[in-house]
Amino acid sequence: MAITVNAGSAERDIAGLIVRERLISRARVREAKVLLDRVTLEPGATLELQIGASDLAWLQILDGEATLDRANAIDRLGDAHTVFLPAGMTGTLRARRHTTILYAHVPDAHAPNAASAAHAPGYGIVDWTREPVLDSRHDARKRIYLVTPKLFGTRAIKAEMIIYPAGTAGSNHHHEGAEHFMYVLKGRGTAFANERPVPVRKGDLIYYGDRERHYLRSDGSEELVFVEFFVPGEYRTIWAPGAPVCTWVPTGLDSRGEKPVREIREHRSGTATPHDV
Repeated sequence: MAITVNAGSAERDIAGLIVRERLISRARVREAKVLLDRVTLEPGATLELQIGASDLAWLQILDGEATLDRANAIDRLGDAHTVFLPAGMTGTLRARRHTTILYAHVPDAHAPNAASAAHAPGYGIVDWTREPVLDSRHDARKRIYLVTPKLFGTRAIKAEMIIYPAGTAGSNHHHEGAEHFMYVLKGRGTAFANERPVPVRKGDLIYYGDRERHYLRSDGSEELVFVEFFVPGEYRTIWAPGAPVCTWVPTGLDSRGEKPVREIREHRSGTATPHDV
């Protein structure tokens, strides 16, 4: 059954200059394979990151600016960055100004990943504004990949950013073999779960269990933008009868309108992740 967490309604923990909102927790979804928090840090606040020996984590800067101090290196992060945190990593995230992050934690990630991993995934940062933008062949939607085997060497988790221009809708479908959640970054729309409509807007989370039919529609005058995650990152997509299969076509550009840092060929959703993704 789909679960929707509306902006501002999540369970909150407040510790000094840090507010942690628990969007997906074991209390909310008992068998969840991924845990998701929205964390707000005031200027100067520090968040200690300690990834378990069999876990993986990921974060995205939603707004603000921070530094990540790890193993004698310091990385400066802004709202164009997503960060992959491998098993066993420790570090300190320090807010340079008011900063909000989306933080995903996958406990025991190596269990679903062991059969397909060629090597242990490593730490990495992606500037998503430089990644290739792909167009949907059947409608006006766009896709930018955030976590893939090509980027980080893992199939335990997959993430992408999807952009729906005003009035755009996706195809009805479901996934087999993975949990799936979407976090709305911008705009508003309607999420359908087993054909049941649920209004969503910026800051909302929609969580779908394995095999739950779903699709989204953008409402209002601005585009709907969200990040979506699958855990594990390999699964099957089954399309509703008559629904067009999503096919993604390279534009040759990044979100800045410039040549992207890498190239991705045309491919369909729902099959094994292509090697160049």
